[in-house]
Amino acid sequence: MNRQLKIAILYDNWEDPTFIEELVEEAPQPKGRRKNKEVKEEKEIEDREEIFQALEKLGHDPFYHMLEGGTQSLLALAKCGADLVFNLTESYAGDDTKDMNIAAYLDLLGLPYTGAGPHACLLAQDKALAKKLFAFHGIRSPYFATSYRGKIDHAHDIKFPLIVKPLWEDGSIGIDAGAVVDSIKEMMERIEYIQDEFDCPALIEEYIEGREIYGALLGSYEYAESLPLVELDLSKLPKGIPKIASYDVKFEKDTDAHKLTKSAIAKDLDEETATKLTDTAMAAYQAVKLRDYGRIDMRLSTKGEVYVIEANPNPWLSSKHEFAMAAKESGRNYTKLIGEIVDLALRRYAAKNQTAAATQNA
Repeated sequence: MNRQLKIAILYDNWEDPTFIEELVEEAPQPKGRRKNKEVKEEKEIEDREEIFQALEKLGHDPFYHMLEGGTQSLLALAKCGADLVFNLTESYAGDDTKDMNIAAYLDLLGLPYTGAGPHACLLAQDKALAKKLFAFHGIRSPYFATSYRGKIDHAHDIKFPLIVKPLWEDGSIGIDAGAVVDSIKEMMERIEYIQDEFDCPALIEEYIEGREIYGALLGSYEYAESLPLVELDLSKLPKGIPKIASYDVKFEKDTDAHKLTKSAIAKDLDEETATKLTDTAMAAYQAVKLRDYGRIDMRLSTKGEVYVIEANPNPWLSSKHEFAMAAKESGRNYTKLIGEIVDLALRRYAAKNQTAAATQNA
């Protein structure tokens, strides 16, 4: 792709209205970093700024477009004049179950965009539905059940220890040291917490002791390339703390849990195990129809079994984190990675247009 494109970097914001107004005013030329804000804010600013810079290096004309709730925000997106939307949204009006609706809206507008379509967002976000789909395709995932307001959906017989987490949230929201339970009492208390705090069903699944491995993939769901595997090393967590990728581990930089864990390329996997992990990641990526780029979170059990924990469409693209880390190990610098994601999206729409033209001329 050699021609210059006008690319909208589309993002949402979870912060207070005053902070949103500040970001809108500064969006054309963001400078520096705001202090004393949540880690999530830093994450969003950080990756979109890096993407902006990468797109400029590639010769494109990027600009920021923040999606707020309401009709005016949607109309502004429809009129933004972009050749392509680089979709970084995770929520709509603070509701992170509506990211699929944003992709669907872009489809209705006929606006080309990067990343997962609405079907993939839905399948990946509803963890129970994704796990049933994995089972259909013969992909191992922890046995589970769901519970909401006294109603229980049994998918399997399950046994302790269990991990109880929100069915629809992502980014480890709702997952902390108390998420792993060893008794009926603890399980019921955790289910009540999930329902009261997030007003969504609780996913109750068997806790798999083992290594946390991430499989990054780049490409369409028909054909994708597996990037080198990355491991989140949880081995240094204090005794008695569950070895899970909790919210503290991922985002709370001042906590011991965050300071004692880090991600790095998984170096000590034998060839057979590495192949098993990459094949499983590829199968999961295709099962939930991810495209352009995605990350599959897995557990490698102490018995050498691979379990898919969840699929992540449009994962975090900060240059310091897992997806870019895997891309770098594959020989891609950050600018090249962003360029490939753009090219994958453009090729998809070009192929779609060619098919439509051929059908009209038939």
